[in-house]
Amino acid sequence: MTTGPHAGKLPAAYLSPGSSSFTEFVGDHAPELLPSRRALPPGSTLEAPHGTTIVTVTSDGGVVMAGDRRATMGNIIANRDMEKVFAADEYSAVGIAGTAGIAIELVKLFQVELEHYEKIEGTLLSLEGKANRLAAMIRGNLGMAMQGLSVVPMFAGYDLERNTGRIFSYDVTGGCYEEHDHHSVGSGSLFARGSLKKLWRPGLSGDDAVRVAIEALYDAADDDSATGGPDLGRRIWPTVAVIDAEGVRFVTEDALTAVVESVIADRQGNPGGAR
Repeated sequence: MTTGPHAGKLPAAYLSPGSSSFTEFVGDHAPELLPSRRALPPGSTLEAPHGTTIVTVTSDGGVVMAGDRRATMGNIIANRDMEKVFAADEYSAVGIAGTAGIAIELVKLFQVELEHYEKIEGTLLSLEGKANRLAAMIRGNLGMAMQGLSVVPMFAGYDLERNTGRIFSYDVTGGCYEEHDHHSVGSGSLFARGSLKKLWRPGLSGDDAVRVAIEALYDAADDDSATGGPDLGRRIWPTVAVIDAEGVRFVTEDALTAVVESVIADRQGNPGGAR
């Protein structure tokens, strides 16, 4: 505990003007707290739970992001009801794929980064600005990625300047790419994208976009063992976020139950979904 004339006062670093980036502040004054600064001993490896599949679909009024709930560790199911889709701020969401623990830490840091910017600057960061901030944070994790602990999230939000939903994907080096119409990341992404190509169409309503996202995850789970499909026995459904001019909101369990049951009923006797 600090005693003397400076007792109870904040350290000088907190009172000095600087960047509006919280991540840069932590990197300058307590870098050991950043997820990217924790390196494994040379030559060592670590088995850690991995998140799997995230899909994102644009709709007429915004964008929908959905994630399955399974985390795997090799051939083991490490978690059956993991949350992988999070609100980044009022008008954006981020879905995680890759090493689960580091990814969740990165998302929490990203949430604080956006909130810190808003408090310091007195305004919201643009959607592209948010996407670029996340890219810089992923780039900072490159050392961990080279040791097998990669994080490859997907970011989506409602662009208040363009009045439309937008999607951004990343690679492990922090490369940021805008995607159009729909996209998927994670181990089941190849199968989810094939489904999205067949199901997506321009002008989807929000409800239709939610169903398309659920069907894409259903198809991914059908062919990828690391992707968890709807679990009827445990009543575990995907996490689904809708982002539009009203902000981010998560689809309720009751609403998801109706969509999941409808998809499964339509696939009875035809699980592949061929029309």
